[in-house]
Amino acid sequence: MGELAEKANVTKRTVDYYTNLGLLEAERSSSNYRYYNSESVERLRLIEKSKNEGMSLEDIKKMLLEKDTEEIDVLELRLRIQGLEKDVSKLLENLDKSDLKNQEFIKKNVSHESLTLIQSLLLLLG
Repeated sequence: MGELAEKANVTKRTVDYYTNLGLLEAERSSSNYRYYNSESVERLRLIEKSKNEGMSLEDIKKMLLEKDTEEIDVLELRLRIQGLEKDVSKLLENLDKSDLKNQEFIKKNVSHESLTLIQSLLLLLG
């Protein structure tokens, strides 16, 4: 739960509260600890974004339960793309600041196709 809270930039108490409201689903380990899957981070970010846009938690819950799966997937995809944009920006900043050896390593590990894909997705969703 702590890792999820950290990744989504919320408190553990918020994760616990949303789980109790049924906005997030947790699985239990054999030692009865709660753990969340990778989609939980995106779902939590979607909840926070919707809340910041003025939606009540009750409305967010209805949206998550009633909305078409495709609509939720598009919202989650947009959040993932925003995360990718941040990652690319950080990468480019580090590229400018790093030495030649690190620059070559970064250039080899980020393909031109990856950047093209990100740009295409942004145009598609824009």
